[in-house]
Amino acid sequence: MKKKGRDLLEAFRKTFLTLQNPTPRQIKMDASSERYCYNPILRWNPQVEDYFIKAYGSLHFAQISKALTRPSCYSCIRVNTLKTTSDAVIEKLQEIMRKSGSDNDVEDINFEEIKANKSIDLDMAEKQSCLQNGSVSKCQIPGLEYVVFVKGSGPHTIDYGYAPDKPPKEVLVSRKCAEAVLRGAQVYVPGVMACSAHVEEGDAVAVSVAVEQPAPDGGWGLGITRGTVLQGLQTDPYYFERNGLYIGQGTTMLSRARIFRASQGIAVDMNNQVFKLPSFHDVLEGEIFLQNLPSIVAAHALDPRKGERILDMCAAPGGKTTAIAILMKDEGEVIAADRSHNKVMDIQKLAAEMGLTCITTYKLDALKAVCKRNGSSDMTTLCGNKDNNDVVIQSSDLRPLENGGSSTTTVGLNADTKCKENGRLYKSWGLCMRRFSSLPVIQECQRVGYPLISSKMPRVTYLSLILNILVSNEKANERTYISKADIRKNMRRMRNGPGRNQSLGGRVENSKGFLPNSFDRVLLDAPCSALGLRPRLFAGEETIETLRNHGKYQRRMFDQAVQLVRPGGVLVYSTCTINPGENEALVRYALDTYKFLSLAPQHPRIGGPGLVGSCQFPDGYIEEWLRPGEEELVQRFDPSSPLDTIGFFIAKFVVGPKET
Repeated sequence: MKKKGRDLLEAFRKTFLTLQNPTPRQIKMDASSERYCYNPILRWNPQVEDYFIKAYGSLHFAQISKALTRPSCYSCIRVNTLKTTSDAVIEKLQEIMRKSGSDNDVEDINFEEIKANKSIDLDMAEKQSCLQNGSVSKCQIPGLEYVVFVKGSGPHTIDYGYAPDKPPKEVLVSRKCAEAVLRGAQVYVPGVMACSAHVEEGDAVAVSVAVEQPAPDGGWGLGITRGTVLQGLQTDPYYFERNGLYIGQGTTMLSRARIFRASQGIAVDMNNQVFKLPSFHDVLEGEIFLQNLPSIVAAHALDPRKGERILDMCAAPGGKTTAIAILMKDEGEVIAADRSHNKVMDIQKLAAEMGLTCITTYKLDALKAVCKRNGSSDMTTLCGNKDNNDVVIQSSDLRPLENGGSSTTTVGLNADTKCKENGRLYKSWGLCMRRFSSLPVIQECQRVGYPLISSKMPRVTYLSLILNILVSNEKANERTYISKADIRKNMRRMRNGPGRNQSLGGRVENSKGFLPNSFDRVLLDAPCSALGLRPRLFAGEETIETLRNHGKYQRRMFDQAVQLVRPGGVLVYSTCTINPGENEALVRYALDTYKFLSLAPQHPRIGGPGLVGSCQFPDGYIEEWLRPGEEELVQRFDPSSPLDTIGFFIAKFVVGPKET
């Protein structure tokens, strides 16, 4: 009995001593697991956090916050059914993944849990279990068979080679860079903030993230200067800030010195990431488009039909615009508007890649989308691009050759389209070039020293001159003269592009707005706080005031959208945020302000219900949300739900007879 007691005491003593004096291996495991891992905590403004806890409950909001710090476990691909099929795309993607070896890195996604989630329709949950055994599979939800899922995996535990007195070499990247890496990107030079000393090309490095920290002035800041040397020891002032913020391991493509001297290029090749998602950069361009599932559902909720006139008010980067055009079989008219010149150019490029001709783009502020009826004569038009080689040139961009020339003519020419001059058609670029080379204007250009007649000259140069010819020869039998200065200016404009935008001479047509009731359907995917996008490593910049301002801004846009939809038409409102003030509160405003609006069912419906009730703020302001019975007519996509999507919201309105 005494012996058993002594043995028990000895065992307890050894255990106690072991806890007090752990072995080097235990030290290594503990330090590695606590520090070199990915376990971020999303920081919020305290008032915003309290607001969301009132809306969702503390437990649910904690789940949402954790889900936002991680990417979705699969990539969602929309297939361009006008060019190919889902089966053909799946076969191509599988072959690409086999060659790259990435098909061995994926894990099965378990969607069986969806059945237990009461906020999601059980029948739709059954269909959403379409992600079966393969790494690439087709969605089985009715109407979404052209959507393909590619499964990823993670989070993975990575051994960074930690030793008690020899920490691994590190590269510290910006938050934006890290969020891209978590989605499958590489570490590019502009994203590197700091680096360990003596890092050479080809070194294995642990990649960590610099996340904003509380600043002395009450705000947020990084507190680190680009180019700082990381020590990797506790004497490093940024040592503890990196705990739990390691996103993977990679191989440096440049030395430390070159990383901070170069302006572009890959700094670290990420070959061992916490989350492994296949990259689709430059893969099957024109055939597929990487798009979040809720965004695809939003285009379906609009229910576009052939021959209709549809407006996408805030269209950039063009994902929903092209989705609408494809659902219409490229038959009808889709107007895509955005306030940014460069973003409108991106929409044009995407439409050209996908071979869509029914899309017309405008530079337009959504807050000024409605024009007065007496201003309809001032509205401008734009020729849609036919394919990726189209160059759209406006005569307003060129100096008129004579007084009285049209300033709103728009001509689109390329090698594959027909070139028309004086009623004659030229089906090939070569024939078109030879025909115009005999014109007096071109001969005059040659006389003053511009050898334009060469197959090596840029097509944009020819197009500029051809356009001048077309504009100047509007009156029959009238000779034209183009000065050397005019030629030089036009060539410079075509070469440098419009102002800041170096876009090979492409221009965007400005619009003064559209007439009321001039569209069958309108999609308002409003600019928002974007608090539903994933992965997100920081959210402290948003305050109660900024969230309210987002809501006010969206109401003004909605006021414009309502006027543009004809009676009997459809208006779809969507955001990519979890903020009820930009979602349910907007719906409440719309239904209370415009009595001719009513919520309509959405198909397909795979999102959850909206929030019912209201919230009172400390200043006494009461924010009204949905009323009982309305919650099932909207779709709210919860990032913490088994669907594993971004945070998203969709509301569909039917427009009744409007008051005079």
